[in-house]
Amino acid sequence: MAHDDTYTVGRLARRCGLSRSTLLYYDSIGLLRPSRRSQGDYRRYSQEDARRLEQICLYRQTGLSLADIAKVLEAPDSRLAATLERRLEELNQDIARLREQQRFILGILKNPALGRKVGVMNRQTWVWLLTASGFSPEDMRRWHLEFERLAPDKHQQFMEFLCIPAEEIAQIRQMAQDQATPASRPGPRSPVSAPPA
Repeated sequence: MAHDDTYTVGRLARRCGLSRSTLLYYDSIGLLRPSRRSQGDYRRYSQEDARRLEQICLYRQTGLSLADIAKVLEAPDSRLAATLERRLEELNQDIARLREQQRFILGILKNPALGRKVGVMNRQTWVWLLTASGFSPEDMRRWHLEFERLAPDKHQQFMEFLCIPAEEIAQIRQMAQDQATPASRPGPRSPVSAPPA
């Protein structure tokens, strides 16, 4: 840091692990302008500029675009939550697409060991876990009935998490809805609360 408590481009870039050209680009698009210039017209960044850059770096780690970051920095209270929620939904969609691609690749390769290697939780693994825990096919059917009755949206999300095709999910949910009755109650082994949200 310089004696006047400001940063040069190079020093500020090093502080945040960025390249000098990145800071120059941020300046050119108005995302991070230096507070002042030296007598030789060199950029000088204040402590406040450094804090702003730290915020920019933080939001970049979430995958936000520079345009979104600029909007958040200008009106953080009103935009931050909505922007991050939208980014989270984008990530959920990306993850769902990647899981679907994993499922197709594993299906083509037909190698169960690869499924364990990539850490995919799929229907086969889930059924194996329930069976190993002593669940019968009837217990599993009742589990679907109760899950659909108590938390239909979470039921849908969990089956998507298991990489079950959309058509089959619709069939399972329809079966659960058709067989549900007002008198239905969770079975003694029902793991409704066990699946992740």
